[in-house]
Amino acid sequence: MTDLENCLATVIEVFHKYSEKEGDKHKLKKTELKELLTHELPSLTEHVKDQATMDSLMESLDADSDSECDFQEFMTFVTMVTICCHEFFEHHEDE
Repeated sequence: MTDLENCLATVIEVFHKYSEKEGDKHKLKKTELKELLTHELPSLTEHVKDQATMDSLMESLDADSDSECDFQEFMTFVTMVTICCHEFFEHHEDE
């Protein structure tokens, strides 16, 4: 597989690694999402100091208001984070 294909497979595997822990294996409950973010994106979550911020993130990801994060909602988040990282590195590439 190509690098990009490997990355796509990894995103899918990571989602299911956490979504299969409780309830619907195709959706992340709030606790599963928090665990995923804490373990898989520690550089991002180390700046989150309170539960209210994590709750706010979950609410903003939960487009259909079912109190869970499905794969499409998760990918919207991954896309937003990827865009932010790309923009950050574009602005700091000359430093």
